[in-house]
Amino acid sequence: MIILIINNVVILAGIGGFLAMLLVIADYFLANYGDCNIDINQGKKKFTVKGGSSLLSSLAEKMVFIPSACGGKGTCGLCKVKLLKEIGPVLPTEKPYLDKDELKNGVRLSCQIKVKQDIFIHIPEALFSIKKFRGKVERIIDYTYDIKGVYIKLDEPKNIEFKAGQYVQLESKKYGKVKQVVSRAYSMSSPPFEEDKIELIIRLVPDGIMTNYVHKQLHQGDDISFTGPYGEFFIRDSKADMIFVAGGSGMAPFKSILADLEKQQSKRRIVYLFGARTEKDLFLVDEMRHFEDTLADFTFIPVLSQADEDSDWKGKKGYIPPILKDYVKDPDNTEGYLCGSPGLLAVTEKEMHKLGIKNVYYDSFG
Repeated sequence: MIILIINNVVILAGIGGFLAMLLVIADYFLANYGDCNIDINQGKKKFTVKGGSSLLSSLAEKMVFIPSACGGKGTCGLCKVKLLKEIGPVLPTEKPYLDKDELKNGVRLSCQIKVKQDIFIHIPEALFSIKKFRGKVERIIDYTYDIKGVYIKLDEPKNIEFKAGQYVQLESKKYGKVKQVVSRAYSMSSPPFEEDKIELIIRLVPDGIMTNYVHKQLHQGDDISFTGPYGEFFIRDSKADMIFVAGGSGMAPFKSILADLEKQQSKRRIVYLFGARTEKDLFLVDEMRHFEDTLADFTFIPVLSQADEDSDWKGKKGYIPPILKDYVKDPDNTEGYLCGSPGLLAVTEKEMHKLGIKNVYYDSFG
C-alpha cells in the first residue's frame, strides 16, 4: 500500500513537472505578444519594443537604464518603477522588496515585469542622464589574494560625470559555460576629477558569474562596457563629523570620496574604520595613511576580526560596532557612511542609532 502511494506521488510529481515544462516551452515558442508601447513619465519618452522580455531589459535596449545591482535576478530590489496603469498582480518575488506605500502606489520591480502589453510608467528623470560607456582595460592590480583593482580607460563618450561614492553596472561577456551577458553593480573607487577613466575594486565570489569573469577572464587591453552613474551614496553637504565603516571591496567608494575631499581641501573630521579578517585582507593602507597627512582631520583605523595569534599586529582587534563609541564626539553633529555586506550594515547602523547618530547612509552589497 505504501509503495503504491509513493508510486502515485512520484507519478503526479512527474506529471506536474512535465506540465510546468510544457508551459515554459509554450510561453517561449508560442506566446507572441507582438509590439508593445512603453510610455515614460506621461509622454516624456515613448518607444515600441517587441513583447516578451522583462521591462528592465526592454528599457535598457532603448538606452533607459534602471538601477539593478543584481543584474535583473530579482534579489536586490533596486529596479523600482511606478506603474501609472495596472498590468496585473504583484508577484511573490516582488513583495519582499516593496513596502505598504509602494504597493499602494503601484511601485513594481521592472526585472519581474514581462512586457506583454502597453505599459505606462514613471521614473526619476535623473535616470535619463545615465549612459552606456565602452572602454578598454588599462590595467589590473592585485590588491589582495581575492580583490582586484580594474582600471578602465573610456572610449566614446570620453568622460563620465559622477559624484564620489556612486556606482556603475559592469557588463560581462559570454565565457565557458556562461551563455549570457550579465551585469553587476560596482562602486567607482577613482575620483570624479579623473573623468576619462574609472577604477573598480572587485572581490572574487566563488560562484559569482561576474567576479569570476573579472578575476579569471578579463585581461589588460580587453574591451568592456558599463552603464552609469547610479546611486545616492555620496557625502552630504554639511559640516558634520563623518564616520566611515567598510569591509573588503567596500573600500571602493571611500577611496573615491577621500580623494575628492583631498582635492576640495576639506576641513571636516573623518574617522574611517575598515574591517578585515587578517592582515592579508588589508589593502591600500599606505594610501589611507597618505590621506591622514593631506586631510585636515582624518584618521584611518583598520580592525582585524581574526588576527593571527602569532602575528605582531598592534592595531585594533575584534568587530567594529562595539568600538564605535570610542570615536563619536558629538552624535547630533555626526553622519554615518557604511559600505559592505548587509549583515555588517545592519549591525553597524543599529549601533550608530543607539549612540544617537540620526543620519546614516549606506551602500549594501551581497
